[in-house]
Amino acid sequence: MNDNFNPIKQDLLLLNWLLLIFILVLGMIIIGGITRITDSGLSMVEWRPFLGFLPPLNNQEWERVFDLYKNTPEYSFYNKGMLLSEFKFIFFWEYFHRLWGRIIGIVFIIPFIYFLVAKKIGKSITVRLLVILFFGSLQAFIGWWMVKSGLIDKPDVSQYRLAIHFGNSLLILFLLFWLILDLKYKKSRIKFDLNLIIFFIIFVTIIAGSLVAGMDAGLMYNTYPLMNDNFFPSDYLSLGLLDPFENPGSAQFHHRHLGFISLVAIVIFFARNFYQKKVFFELILLITFIFIQFILGVYILLNYVPNLNASLHQIGAVLIFLTMIKIMHTLNIKA
Repeated sequence: MNDNFNPIKQDLLLLNWLLLIFILVLGMIIIGGITRITDSGLSMVEWRPFLGFLPPLNNQEWERVFDLYKNTPEYSFYNKGMLLSEFKFIFFWEYFHRLWGRIIGIVFIIPFIYFLVAKKIGKSITVRLLVILFFGSLQAFIGWWMVKSGLIDKPDVSQYRLAIHFGNSLLILFLLFWLILDLKYKKSRIKFDLNLIIFFIIFVTIIAGSLVAGMDAGLMYNTYPLMNDNFFPSDYLSLGLLDPFENPGSAQFHHRHLGFISLVAIVIFFARNFYQKKVFFELILLITFIFIQFILGVYILLNYVPNLNASLHQIGAVLIFLTMIKIMHTLNIKA
């Protein structure tokens, strides 16, 4: 396949395959968010990349995996006395999350080998797909590395590892989406301009949200715009250099104000590019998404993070992320 992409002559099979992978990765992010919200992520204490494809198939196996869970800090601190039926619920979401990851791997690797053997992809696309494969494989290791942090002496996963896990998923999504847009339209490039700075602000805001989720920081200071009658949380910067990452109050402070900065930045982005007719529809979507996201974020905070709304908040962040990518790609297409 020639690397000079032509939307008329391009291989639709390749494009459709990438679109399927893209949809599966989106689904993975949503399932991962639900797994986090339902506190299911530490229910599976074994990492069996191949043998773990099937769930427990009999009562004896269920009792075995339940006994393993009973030895974890999460069970001792939060779930002591949990029934097997209750364990099966949280086990399901973590199992489903891992199963979905395996499905993505199969759907990616087998067709990729076919495209390579059949010589249907050029060198540049092959390299880009190998990069995506690398970060996708890395994601599995990061996921287990994250889970392990909650199985030793703490009943929760490390917020650092959670942020890295989510950040890597966004990187995979970015690489996939940009490649799909290159194939569907024309090659585009990343320009170091104000638009990219605004995109970076949005990315940092999303990652800051994962730190909040990792420390359950949304369950404190449930007032807005002040934090319990103060602008700063009471213990702000009390932990020194690591305070932004280990102090729940500080993490929430940064995320809520980064959210407001993102809102202002996108309004500026909207005004700056409003005359660009080729991205008018995407700009309308973007400005709509960010206002809904901001209002939803405040509502979630005031109502102590209800699960469904928290999941919608994560989905909203991903939609804003993808819409910004689409606009930047369109604006930066090579002449």
